[in-house]
Amino acid sequence: MNKTIRDIIAKFGKLPASIDQVADDADLYAAGLTSFASVQLMLAIEEAFDIEFPDNLLNRKSFASISAIEKTVDMIKDSRKVA
Repeated sequence: MNKTIRDIIAKFGKLPASIDQVADDADLYAAGLTSFASVQLMLAIEEAFDIEFPDNLLNRKSFASISAIEKTVDMIKDSRKVA
């Protein structure tokens, strides 16, 4: 999942630095992620993992870092298993 998320960020995040230079727990917004890019990122993640972000997870915290994105995707997938 980490590689897929990194590939999506590289394509849609429009960060000034290479995604390879960004640690998993680094603040993506501090690295240059904009609000517009985060929306594109969200849509690409939804498509890649066949999920839909619920309204309560559409926030800056969910996209703050690669680790945060992974946790959010896992949470969404786990909630689908329960439902």
